[in-house]
Formats: sequence, C-alpha cells, structure tokens
Amino acid sequence: MTTVLAPVAGAAFGLAAVPDPVFSQAMVGPGAAIDPERIPGEAVAPITGTIIKLHPHAYVVVGDDGRGVLVHLGIDTVQLRGAGFCLLAAEGDRVEAGQPVVRWNPAAVAAGGRSPFCAVVALDAVDGSISDVAVGTVGAGDELFQWS
Repeated sequence: MTTVLAPVAGAAFGLAAVPDPVFSQAMVGPGAAIDPERIPGEAVAPITGTIIKLHPHAYVVVGDDGRGVLVHLGIDTVQLRGAGFCLLAAEGDRVEAGQPVVRWNPAAVAAGGRSPFCAVVALDAVDGSISDVAVGTVGAGDELFQWS
C-alpha cells in the first residue's frame, strides 16, 4: 500500500471534475485533483522517492517500489514556459514525502486564464487500485489517496 500525499493545499476531489480530458478520463492513470488555494506556495513530493522528471509545471516521483506519481500544477501551464514557477529540486534528486519541489502561485495561473487545478496521478496503476480518495479541504502533505 502506498500513501500518496496532497502536493498542495486546497479542495480535493476526483479526477473526473478536472477541466482537461486527458486527466478527467484517467488517460494517464487514476488519482485525484486539488483546486489549490489562490496564494503563493510550494508543491511538495507526494511520495518518498526519486524525481525522474521535472518541469516547472509538472513532476514525477518514483518510489523505491517502482511506483510513479505525477503531479501536474494547473491545466495548460506548459504554455507558460516556466514563468511563475521556481524549481526547488532537480531531476535525479531523492526527496522525502512532503518535501517542497516547486514554488508557484495558483492565483497568477488563474489570472492568466488557466485553471490552477492540480492533478495527482498514480502512473500505470490498474483500475480499482486507488482508494480512500480525500474529498474536501486538504493541506499540503495530508493524505490524498491510497494506492494498493
């Protein structure tokens, strides 16, 4: 069982409500989403492991068990080309669950006409392997879901 933490504070909900078909239809994998508080903050590692992919708007952490979790900060934020994001870690870094990875401002993302919703996806997870998905208010580092 892998406990996946909320990378940001806000309102947690299922992926189906994310305004992007790739995430809402779980094409990348199952998981959860967070509508973040509209204040500057840090996105943290959802699990303990190694950062195998790091972009300003998204990152993947793979645990020692080989399970990878994708955190995508906002929708269509790749178009910002890193503007408004500050990397606090690097690809290849080992991180502890809850450790800050990226500093960003969800209010600035929203002001630019993009959704700041954050998708948290269990990569390569099979149907039915995600449970106990948090609904309602979560803090960064709180339990978001279980992956069996």
